[in-house]
Amino acid sequence: MWHRVVRYVVIVVAVVVATACNVTRLLPEGSYLLSKVTFEEDRSTPREERITDDRDDLETYVRQSPNKRILGMDFYVWIYARANPNKTNWWNNFKRKVGEEPVLLDSVLTEKSLQNLQTYMHTRGYFSSNVECKVDTTRRKRRAELTYILRQGAPTRIDTLGYDFRDESLRSIVLADTAATLLHRGDVLDISRLDAERNRIAANLNNQGYLDFTVNNISYSVDTLGHKTSADVKMIIRPTLVAINERGQQVWEDNAVYRLRNINVYPTYDPMLRSTRGFKADAVIDTTEYYGLSIIRDLNSTFRLRDAVLRRVIPLYPNYLYSAEQMSYTNKELMSLGAFRNTKIDFSRVEGLEDNYVTYLGGDNGNELISIREGYIDCNIYCTPVLKQAIKVEVEASSTSTFYGLSATLGYSNKNVFRGAEAFDIAARFGFEFMYARDVKKRSAQEFNITAGLSFPNFLAPFNITPSMHIAQPRTRLELAFDYQNRPYYRRNIFTTRWAYSWQQGERSSFVLRPIDINWIDVKEVDPQFIADIDNKYLRTSFEPQLNAGLSASFIYNTQRSDFDQNVTVVRANVETSGNLIHGLEHLFSRPAPGKDYYEILGVRYSQYVRADLSASHKIDLGHNMALAGRLFAGVGVTYGNSRGHSIPFDRMFYCGGANSMRGWVPRTLGPGNKPEVNDASYPAQVGDVRLEANLEYRFPIWWIFNGAIFLDAGNVWYLRDTEDSNPEEVFHFDNFYRQLGFDAGVGLRLDVTYVILRFDLGIQLHNPGMPEGKRWIHNFKWNNMALNFGVGYPF
Repeated sequence: MWHRVVRYVVIVVAVVVATACNVTRLLPEGSYLLSKVTFEEDRSTPREERITDDRDDLETYVRQSPNKRILGMDFYVWIYARANPNKTNWWNNFKRKVGEEPVLLDSVLTEKSLQNLQTYMHTRGYFSSNVECKVDTTRRKRRAELTYILRQGAPTRIDTLGYDFRDESLRSIVLADTAATLLHRGDVLDISRLDAERNRIAANLNNQGYLDFTVNNISYSVDTLGHKTSADVKMIIRPTLVAINERGQQVWEDNAVYRLRNINVYPTYDPMLRSTRGFKADAVIDTTEYYGLSIIRDLNSTFRLRDAVLRRVIPLYPNYLYSAEQMSYTNKELMSLGAFRNTKIDFSRVEGLEDNYVTYLGGDNGNELISIREGYIDCNIYCTPVLKQAIKVEVEASSTSTFYGLSATLGYSNKNVFRGAEAFDIAARFGFEFMYARDVKKRSAQEFNITAGLSFPNFLAPFNITPSMHIAQPRTRLELAFDYQNRPYYRRNIFTTRWAYSWQQGERSSFVLRPIDINWIDVKEVDPQFIADIDNKYLRTSFEPQLNAGLSASFIYNTQRSDFDQNVTVVRANVETSGNLIHGLEHLFSRPAPGKDYYEILGVRYSQYVRADLSASHKIDLGHNMALAGRLFAGVGVTYGNSRGHSIPFDRMFYCGGANSMRGWVPRTLGPGNKPEVNDASYPAQVGDVRLEANLEYRFPIWWIFNGAIFLDAGNVWYLRDTEDSNPEEVFHFDNFYRQLGFDAGVGLRLDVTYVILRFDLGIQLHNPGMPEGKRWIHNFKWNNMALNFGVGYPF
């Protein structure tokens, strides 16, 4: 076994070496390909103050960076070198676009990088620092490695911190907030830290009515005279520059506090008609005063939204102090309705109301008269409606040598059904699976699912729930679904009803609570031979009619705040219980049917179980649009009470395989445990109570909208409990589960089309625990050991 693995590794290494040598052979005489740039840290500096910990910042000051690579290979340089410099036809131009011109060592740019790094270290407070560069051209032939050696030296630290208020009206507000300051005596004199403190103070004042105050109103005076390694820092807070007179002199005024006068909302705004404030020439303009809001709309518009909905999500009232935080919250809440494509808020000053002054006692001694200038602004909120109705189409496919699967989804949505930003959606999904096997009578399976949902932009409950700025974007959703499954060996209908509440807390956390989650599984027909062939009685019970009634909840923690975030962490947790309330009531007021040790509802045994799963994924940005992404997944389901001795419902059991799981297998064809591989081409139904999985994926650009990926997956499913007729090799045990993991690797192609990622993944099985012992490590890479999966979006 291992000699074959070694042979493949040797072949890969040989390809890498051959590619590298071929690239350097084509370089101009006397030149070196820049292959590596590193930074050597100053170990004499405390670790928490070492500049090299901010590698991303350092790299922005370096003028030369190595070419992109794929698994250590100079693929892009090699492609570029394949282009004939004397030809400009489409093929050679294509190779130039896909590839990259080699980055050759340039001593002039290296010297500029040294100057940039020296300047950067000065801005970080290390004025006695020194930067050197070591060039190594001997380690690898025709390649250069640069090491920038940073010697930080003794830093300049803040000795004293004072304030110079040239606008006395701000003294009490700024000094009252010094407990949150970012600057302290003994801190390194870091310009980025000084700028962060300016931003913090400006943001605080912006939330207290100071509309015009910016970071430009704050400057610093730094005095290092008589100090070697310390400085006296004084923060200067200035009034606002309002004009320059005829003599060229600057005219300053104390910063004014602004209050809201009129709050005008334009719910039918068209940004293409800005010259007429978003209204068409034939518009019939109507203004409604509603609890402090002036709602201005075009009566000819087909978009209708009740005034009460706008009032609920806009937390602004006349005479409120201007607050940038409140404006951001208002914008977010309006967008969370789902009824608007975008929103915009601007302000217009009210002339003649800027000379009001509020006077109070203040100053250093508390006996000075301080006057604050107050003004009024009109707040204009422009909302552009979304298309009320939309249709979406999704397709997913997978394939192996004996199995083909294809599903299509057609959906319709209406974003404002009852004029209250209620969203109605309905989607129909049709799936077809076909097994290419001559010895099987029933080769195909069909599934039809229709789901309808109605969402409300608030909490609907018998008691009052008032969201806050910490609990935002509340929604209530009612969902009904019907699922028809026609498998080769059984046929059943599934009816689903859900009532769910969802909301966000903070910028990163979102929650879903489903107090009503009911599934009625009506098994119409089961092939007796199929049931008889299931040697595990525990799994056999999952094909009986069942009722699942309980509650479930979900939690998502996502650090991604924009598409440009470099490193992203996502944690997802789900938990559900079924049958507890029903079982408690049945146990109190009734008894099991004669001859049975369990309870029924309308002749159907209801399920009682708890199921939970947890996944954590992390993406590391590697630069040049390359990333390394990984995911860990764990899930378990346990039955008890009325389902003692039974499995959890088949649809709630875990499985591996498919476009978002073990990509070397199609769905439900791996496990449980060391269950022997099914060779009779029966319909795949390999599921379990426990699932463990790990995925690793390296993503890289290819050209234009095409991106590539190399991935590795490991995982399996198991039964949780031993039963009389269960196979111990299929049950989870801590002492040997790692030996039962399946492994696959593969390559993927991603098409980054606008707003969607189309994904093709070809997975190859490396270790199949279902094969006989001694043959589990796959060395025969044939199509029957592979799977081709198609999906939309990234797998995690």
